[in-house]
Amino acid sequence: MTESPPSPLFQPLSRRTLLKLFGVGTLGGLVSYSRIAKPQPALHEQDALTLPRRLDRAGTAIVVGGGLAGLTAAYELSQRGFAVTLLERSPQLGGKIASWPIQVNGEDFITEHGFHGFFPQYYNLWGLVDELSIRNNFRELPTYAVLYKDKYDPEIFKPRRSAFPWNVVDLAVGSPNNLRWGLNLTKWEHWKVLQDIAGFDPQKSFKRLDHISVADWVAEDFPQGLYEVYFLPFAKSSLNSPDLLSVAELTQFFHFYFFGNPEGLAFRGTRQDMGRSLVDPIAAAIIAAGGEIVTEASITGLDWEEGRITGVRYQKGNTGTTAPFWVDLNPLLGDDRSEYFGAGDAVYALSPDGQEALSLTCTHQGCTVQPQGEAGYVCPCHGALFGPSGSVEGGPARRNLSRFRVLDRQGDRLQLVALNPAATEAEVPVTADYYVMAADVVGMRNIFALSQGEVHPRVQQQVQSLAVSDPFATVRFWFDRDFPWAYSDFTSLSGYRLTDSITLYHHIQDDYQAWAERTGGSVVELHSYCYKERDFPTQADLLATFEQELYEIVPELAGATLIHRQFVNQKNFSGFPPNSDRDRPSTSSLVPNLLFAGDWVKMPFACGLMERAVSSGFLAANAICQQEGLQRRPLLSVNPVGLLAPLTSAEPEVLQAQAEPPDLATPDTIEPETLG
Repeated sequence: MTESPPSPLFQPLSRRTLLKLFGVGTLGGLVSYSRIAKPQPALHEQDALTLPRRLDRAGTAIVVGGGLAGLTAAYELSQRGFAVTLLERSPQLGGKIASWPIQVNGEDFITEHGFHGFFPQYYNLWGLVDELSIRNNFRELPTYAVLYKDKYDPEIFKPRRSAFPWNVVDLAVGSPNNLRWGLNLTKWEHWKVLQDIAGFDPQKSFKRLDHISVADWVAEDFPQGLYEVYFLPFAKSSLNSPDLLSVAELTQFFHFYFFGNPEGLAFRGTRQDMGRSLVDPIAAAIIAAGGEIVTEASITGLDWEEGRITGVRYQKGNTGTTAPFWVDLNPLLGDDRSEYFGAGDAVYALSPDGQEALSLTCTHQGCTVQPQGEAGYVCPCHGALFGPSGSVEGGPARRNLSRFRVLDRQGDRLQLVALNPAATEAEVPVTADYYVMAADVVGMRNIFALSQGEVHPRVQQQVQSLAVSDPFATVRFWFDRDFPWAYSDFTSLSGYRLTDSITLYHHIQDDYQAWAERTGGSVVELHSYCYKERDFPTQADLLATFEQELYEIVPELAGATLIHRQFVNQKNFSGFPPNSDRDRPSTSSLVPNLLFAGDWVKMPFACGLMERAVSSGFLAANAICQQEGLQRRPLLSVNPVGLLAPLTSAEPEVLQAQAEPPDLATPDTIEPETLG
């Protein structure tokens, strides 16, 4: 038996090299980051003085958007004595974590957009959970795995509570792929990668790296195995593809989830759907504090005067299409005779005369119907049939496809309004002292496009410059049998054309567990975080690929009976492309009575996904409390900067630049076992 060659990761390095790379102060910091004395959460916005917590006068606030950010802002303000009105366009609250009822073979279920993991460093979200006394709505998931289609062995992560650099040491020792990382610490370029990701600094990292995409960054001399094993699957879980993700955002993401996180990779899931587990308790607390929640409220106007917001107008209806909105051309779906606008489950077919557009959103369960030439349209999910004009001709749908009038066309953008909207109430004007705008990026753009009066030009420009990431898709399958599974109940996947993760709902959520125990079946969900539309231009392509890859991932299901599938496909997640940080608005805007909340705002500390949404909502409420002389809510985060931040330069990185390599030839070496 031959001995494997030593990995370059563990080759001895000279003292001179280590001191040059880290510096004496940093080496001291390494020692202080022991397994016993870990970093504690950092405090943000803790007032030095003790101030009143509640208003002593009548104060009002309007929150637009009922996702996690808007719900959090409305909750905090309602607890502080503000009369809060929350306006949400959809029938359900929750935004990207919304839940809604479906039927499967005559049985009632609640479904949602996809699995969400709750990590222990979601300090502000867990603080909210504890205030609501709902921690029992969550269950610990004991392991987390990444499964690769080829080349690499599965990575199994168990909860560890070690901080950087010990978490990296644990990872290196425990990884079955460590000899394939391609990491060579005798190369300056590879040390530089470590310095970038372990040296996150909110100011310097964005100045230095925000103009570079992750794809371009790793195209340099980057450890290829390390990228494929860890960077690619984890980067895509940010819901942004590497070619459209800023390196600065990636370093913030990795700092929050790994390099600056002392809590390990343990996480929890909800015992039921996100609605019952989290959204409904927050909404109940808002109402109990005297707040008002209005769903199916479409914003029809945003009124301005002298650069300030003076009011919001909305209509309440069951379609959410009473207000004009803009959609972009989708060149992947069109041909010489037809033009299509929008993406995901919001696609519109323009009539030949350019005067009308037909919504291709199936009125059964929201999938996008597919053109069938002169025969009309068919839904790829459940077989609903529609004629060329959108009239129902067969299948489970009961309502015709919606029709829209073209109000305006500006190049590749259309402004549409419902042609024959369902009955709606009259337009309702509402005013308040403060306005928190917490819709998703698509909603924010459309709302600000309805502005009337003296709009603040810089704020308008900031909103319109917000980016949307590539579409996401999930499909949930019900089968008549279970199957063996050696990995975690939520497992990341890598190397597949479309699928990024698999979730076994019949192992996690109570209702699905009960159904599986009663029937012997299983419920499996596949998730694609950010696919390319050119590769999957239609939902029929997505569904076919999902099913093909499911049987590759779980061959035992190939002979099972598929009972039902539930499909979600949208293009509304927040984008973080290169050069977007400069124009990204913060929670406090340039308009005193206008606040922003959402996972798309610029944050003063590292956070991600749901924690970013919750923290932004609290920050918006804090900004209002500060204007009113009230005590701000202390917020927690992981360490503000990475351990190697003192070495981080603020000078913009230039790709292909040749840095002076460290001196690796000095015979005075430090053996690996002495580094601890």
